[in-house]
Amino acid sequence: MLRPKIPTMPQPTGSTTPPAVIEPTTITPSTPVPSPTPVAPAPSRPVVQLTPGTMLALVGAGTAAVLVLGAVLVSLLLAVAVTGASVTVCAVVLRSVLASEAKRR
Repeated sequence: MLRPKIPTMPQPTGSTTPPAVIEPTTITPSTPVPSPTPVAPAPSRPVVQLTPGTMLALVGAGTAAVLVLGAVLVSLLLAVAVTGASVTVCAVVLRSVLASEAKRR
């Protein structure tokens, strides 16, 4: 039967660099440096203060967004319903026209 041929890795043919020699370094003890005292980080963004006026504006904007979204969805649903009703009426009219045509013959 068919046997797959497994490729062999060719040996590198270019110039190769010898491995780098790592020499150990000596560690000299020194006096320990005191760690700096931690400083409290400054806040990256300002804190938002919500006043009653801004809360009222946020509630009003949220209510308006919900009402607009609801109106859009209801209008889409109404458009689908009207389209379905008109297609049904057209089907009934075509059926009656074709049935009366067949009876006349």
